[in-house]
Amino acid sequence: MELVWFKSSHSTNEDANCVEVAETDEAVLVRDSKDSNGPHLTFELAAWRAFVAFAANARV
Repeated sequence: MELVWFKSSHSTNEDANCVEVAETDEAVLVRDSKDSNGPHLTFELAAWRAFVAFAANARV
C-alpha cells in the first residue's frame, strides 16, 4: 500500500518546520517533511483524534 502524505493547509513551501501526515484504516503516520525517507511516528486513530481535539481547543 502506498501512503499519501500531506501537509497542513497552513503550511507554505518556505516553512522549514513542517510535518506531513498520512492516514491508513488503522493509524495516522507523521514524518518530517524535510526527510521524506526518514523515520515516522505511528499513532492509533483514537490517540490521533484525541490529540487533534486537544490542539483545536488549546489556548496559546
